[in-house]
Amino acid sequence: MKLRLIIPFAASLLLLTGCSAPAADIKAATPSSQSEESVAEVVVEPLDLTGEWKQTNSNSADTYQAATITGEQITVDWVTASDSTKAVYWIGSFVAPTEGTESYAWDSQGDVAQMETALMASGDTAKAFTFDNDVLSYDLTAMGVTMTVEMSRQ
Repeated sequence: MKLRLIIPFAASLLLLTGCSAPAADIKAATPSSQSEESVAEVVVEPLDLTGEWKQTNSNSADTYQAATITGEQITVDWVTASDSTKAVYWIGSFVAPTEGTESYAWDSQGDVAQMETALMASGDTAKAFTFDNDVLSYDLTAMGVTMTVEMSRQ
């Protein structure tokens, strides 16, 4: 915006001081289209975490946690691949990022009504999730042991 105001001012100044300046000097005072392009703002899309996620730090290749993130919800299940079973661990809110970023954290509010009948569900009412370096992580406590679960997008 300021650049657009400077150009007419510079042109007026040249006209008032005389026309003795060579044409090359007038071109030097006019910005090139290339410099206008470098000023253009780069639009960065918000981080998209929706989709399927799988635990990468399980002690077993057969038993792990898997998550699904949709528009406003995250669901985490215990999975046993050998007998194709799943059990609910977490059902809660997901608040999507609104800005372009490489890391993100949110507090998920648990859907207690859906989790209260699930035997393997978390007893927490809220859970902190973090996304950083392409890893989704959260703390899990079971049988008195707490560990950080790490997941990658599938």
